[in-house]
Amino acid sequence: MQSRSGNTSSRPYLLQAAFDAFRVPDLRTRILFTLGLLVVYRFVAHVPVPGVDRAALSALFTGEFGQLLGFLDMFSGGALRNLSVAAMGVYPYITSSIIMQLMVPVIPQLKALSKEGEYGRQKINQITHYATVPIALAQGYGQVMLLQRAGVLPSDLGGGPIPPIIPIIISMAAGTIFLVWLGEQITERGIGNGISMIIFAGIVAGLPGIIEQGFLGDSDPTGLILLVGIALLIIYLIVVFTEAQRKIPVQYGRTVFRGGVARRAAGTSFIPLRINSAGMIPLIFAFAVIILPATIASYFVIPGDTGILSRFSQGIASAFDPSSFFYWLILFILVVLFALFYTMVTFSQMNLSENLQKQGGFIPGIRPGQPTAEYLQRTLMRVSWGGALFLGFVAIIPYFATLFTDVQALSLSSTAMLIVVGVALDFMRQLESQLLMRRYEGFIK
Repeated sequence: MQSRSGNTSSRPYLLQAAFDAFRVPDLRTRILFTLGLLVVYRFVAHVPVPGVDRAALSALFTGEFGQLLGFLDMFSGGALRNLSVAAMGVYPYITSSIIMQLMVPVIPQLKALSKEGEYGRQKINQITHYATVPIALAQGYGQVMLLQRAGVLPSDLGGGPIPPIIPIIISMAAGTIFLVWLGEQITERGIGNGISMIIFAGIVAGLPGIIEQGFLGDSDPTGLILLVGIALLIIYLIVVFTEAQRKIPVQYGRTVFRGGVARRAAGTSFIPLRINSAGMIPLIFAFAVIILPATIASYFVIPGDTGILSRFSQGIASAFDPSSFFYWLILFILVVLFALFYTMVTFSQMNLSENLQKQGGFIPGIRPGQPTAEYLQRTLMRVSWGGALFLGFVAIIPYFATLFTDVQALSLSSTAMLIVVGVALDFMRQLESQLLMRRYEGFIK
């Protein structure tokens, strides 16, 4: 397909599509608006809370809480490493969204709301935003207590008429709500999927640190070349599994009137069941769960104490240390289980068989109603195994990359890579749909 301007330039396809996107005034405005809000986000990520000991904060990231803080820092785009007002990123909102998704099929009132179309979705989204506030306050309090114990914040945060801990927690929670608002503005007036774009921008902003830690700090060229090859292979597999889908054929029977005579006409379509329909959510679940045992156990480890509690806590902390094989084995199992569970939960909320029946559609050879629902569930479970195993592989690849290349890769780099590639593909789809509406070529063939 030629572009509307008839330009048959020999420029590369993606580059031509990018030029076409900037030729459209309203699309150019959306892109620049998105970039502008991402710049605002990066400014907010560097506004620190008062009274931070920078040296103690830097040492904390290499100590016993380094794994937990690294996980949280990934979603804040390095803001936690600076202990800014945006230190929690949009993670409380993600937590609230996950909780709501799990509660919808359980609570009858929420399940009824989910069936009320656009109004129901707006109400559930409103409840999600309300739930974000107490989650952000609780997480902010936990982070402040953790950092105070590590000597990063002053020890006298509870004194005075207005304890200093209150404005710190409120400012961190307000930073999270502000980032969620920025994400919604990007969704409504920018390219779309604003929350994902915020996470994407944070991860990309941390790429220089990843390169410095994993590449520039290593002197073995063979290991670096092998690590680059593994990274390219992971990116290729992420694209393949993100785009892979099983197409279930669907036929629609409808009545048309021609010359005053009713005739039956048939139409065909398909239901796309994605191999990896759970996205990055299982990885977030798994990392959050597997970090907790070592973090909680570290509170009960007393140096020099040979008591049962201290030795047991030390054993738990050692078993869930990122350098142990047991840690990565449990992580792989958790990712696979969470992927299958989350896929089934989200699929049950779609009511595909019921919607098909209302629209007069059916799967050839399958009776409408409950048989269709069971068939779709069986098919989705079979294809989801591939996506679940792939996500498990993505989660544990840093461990094997470190063994084979002797380069200290970040434990969360593959997860970050999955998020970055997924958001980039979605961004290209958004631009493609906008271009095709104006008869320009898109990004993805």
